[in-house]
Amino acid sequence: QVQLVESGGGLVQGGGSLRLSCAASGRTFSSSTMAWFRQAPGKEREFVAADTWSGSGTYYSDSVKGRFTISRDNAKNTVYLQMNSLKPEDTAVYYCAAFTSGNLRYAKSYAYWGQGTQVTVSS
Repeated sequence: QVQLVESGGGLVQGGGSLRLSCAASGRTFSSSTMAWFRQAPGKEREFVAADTWSGSGTYYSDSVKGRFTISRDNAKNTVYLQMNSLKPEDTAVYYCAAFTSGNLRYAKSYAYWGQGTQVTVSS
């Protein structure tokens, strides 16, 4: 079983920054591809960013590329999402997820999810 706990959400003005954290337990974290998704009210859950354990790279959605950065600290079993230049359209519940199989941009490829953390960006 894998447990994921997100933190770091909150209310921020447009143009501001936040850093989300996701603490993982119950699995070999260093060999896990980890990702962040988000879900706004009335919308489907969408891919934000992923970090592959193999070092093959990081991946971002077009909407956040250049503004958000995913990173990890294997010693702390934690993955981060640094969010800069935030926009009101970034408002959503952000979820951390551990990849199982498939296309890493699809939510169905992840079997383990955190409870989510709310990010609200005011205009």
